[in-house]
Amino acid sequence: MRRRPNDRAIGLAMSSGRRLNLGLAIAVGVLVLDQLTKWWILSVVMQPPRMIEVTPFFNLVLVWNRGISFGLFNNSSAWNAAILSAVALAITVALVIWLWRVTQPLLAAAIGLIIGGAVGNVIDRLRFGAVCDFLDLHAFGYHWPAFNVADAAITLGAIAILYDALVRPQPAATQR
Repeated sequence: MRRRPNDRAIGLAMSSGRRLNLGLAIAVGVLVLDQLTKWWILSVVMQPPRMIEVTPFFNLVLVWNRGISFGLFNNSSAWNAAILSAVALAITVALVIWLWRVTQPLLAAAIGLIIGGAVGNVIDRLRFGAVCDFLDLHAFGYHWPAFNVADAAITLGAIAILYDALVRPQPAATQR
């Protein structure tokens, strides 16, 4: 594995196996947590379905999202689940390839978060034809679209990737 000169000096580089293991372990952890929370909401909490006020700014609800993030493409097309699942699986394959190539632990963790979240939502689409969302944040009369653990993991992973690209110090370019 070829490392950038500065990575070893600042202790950020990981071996190929360790970064892959880190990312995949996080993906599996997110997937398990996502599916367990959805099972709990569907089997225990939302029997019968209702809104449960947890705090003045947070509710538990049951929303079936047939679209993508924030309810985009949320129509009742019979093809939505299949098409969106295929796209998500293709993106997941690309992310696994990227995970195999990264050297930074933060980037490996971020990609793992996104992979775990994407697979969690694909499982919902294949099982139910829609994604189970149940977390409802709101303030001053404005509601954030309902989401789930998988959505939160995808969002946190995307933020970490942006941080890695925009804020993390990059090693100096070597001169030839």
